[in-house]
Amino acid sequence: MKKNEILQEENFDLEEEQTLRPQVLDDFVGQKDLRESLDIYIKAALKRNESLDHILLYGPPGLGKTTLAQIVANELGTNIKTTSGPAIEKSGDLAAILSSLNEGDVLFIDEIHRLPRFVEEILYSAMEDYVLDIVIGHENEARSIRIDLPPFTLVGATTRFGDLSGPLRDRFGVIFRLNYYNNDELEQIVNRTAKVYNTKIDTNAAKELALRSRGTPRIANRIFRRVRDYAEIIGDGNITIDITNHALGKLGINQAGLDQADLMYLDALVNKFNGGPVGVETIATSIAEEVTTIEDVYEPYLIQEGFIKRTARGRVAMEKAYNALGQKYLKGLFEWWKLVILILIYQKS
Repeated sequence: MKKNEILQEENFDLEEEQTLRPQVLDDFVGQKDLRESLDIYIKAALKRNESLDHILLYGPPGLGKTTLAQIVANELGTNIKTTSGPAIEKSGDLAAILSSLNEGDVLFIDEIHRLPRFVEEILYSAMEDYVLDIVIGHENEARSIRIDLPPFTLVGATTRFGDLSGPLRDRFGVIFRLNYYNNDELEQIVNRTAKVYNTKIDTNAAKELALRSRGTPRIANRIFRRVRDYAEIIGDGNITIDITNHALGKLGINQAGLDQADLMYLDALVNKFNGGPVGVETIATSIAEEVTTIEDVYEPYLIQEGFIKRTARGRVAMEKAYNALGQKYLKGLFEWWKLVILILIYQKS
C-alpha cells in the first residue's frame, strides 16, 4: 500500500460532511470539561513552544473524535496527517508516515486499537523519544538503524478503550473520554447544520431532531439531511415539525431515537430469548450482525438509556425495552413469584 493511500485511508467523509465540522474549539459544541482542559493544554504547549503531548480520545462512534483531532491541528497552527489502525499493515507503512512528519505536525490514527502488535511496538520509541528504531535484514545479517524524528503530536481515537494494550495506553499524556450529548447540545448542532445548508428549521423541528439523534452529532447531521430532502420535495424547503415527524416515521426512527436495527436487536432479546440473560454472540447470530457492531454501535446507547443491561451471564432486557416494543413487562412479576416459591420451600424444609 502506498504512503498516500495509507494517509488517506480514513478520509472517507463526504466533502459535504467536512463543511459541518467546526474548525476551532470555540465552535465545538458539547464535551465542556474536555474542551476546557484541551484549551489549556494547547495554550501551554504554544507558550512553551513545545509539541503538545500525545492525546487519546475514546468513546462511542460519532461523538467528534476526528473533528477534535482536526481542531487540535488548527489550534496549534500545524498540519494533520490522517490514517487508521487497519490501514497500517507493516512496520514500513508506519515508518513512511512518521518520517514524513514535520516538526509540530499532528498524526491522527483512528481505530488505533486495531494496530498490529509488531507495528504498535515501533510507536513506543517514536512517542517517547521521537526516534524510529528499525531492524533491516534477516537473521545473522539483521541490523538496527535509528532515525531521528521531529517532535510531533499523536492523536489516537478508539471506540474500544479496553482493547488497547497497557504499554500503548500509558504513553499517552492526555486521555479523554467523549460522552453522549444532551438534547440542548444536539439542538445547537442541528441549528448550526441548518445554517451551513442555508435551510430554515422550526424550533420544534430542531428539538425533535435532537431528541431522536441518540445523543450523537453524526446521527443528528445524517437525519437532518434526510429530513431536508423531504422538506424540499413535499414542502417548500423549510423544515417544519410536521415534515420532520413524517420523514422520521418513514426512516423508522421512533421517539426514543431507536431505528429498525435497534428494534430488531431488542425484539430478538425479548421474544427469542425471553428477555435474557443471553450472550452477545448468540444475539449477533440471531440477527445476522457482527459482534463488534453490536458492542460498538447498538449497545452503548441502549445501555446508557436503560433499555438493556450487561450482566455476568449476558444481556438482559429492561422494562424500557418492552415498552419500546409495545409489550407488557412481566419479568419482574415472574421474579417476585420465584422468590415467594423459594421462601415457601425453605419454610417447609
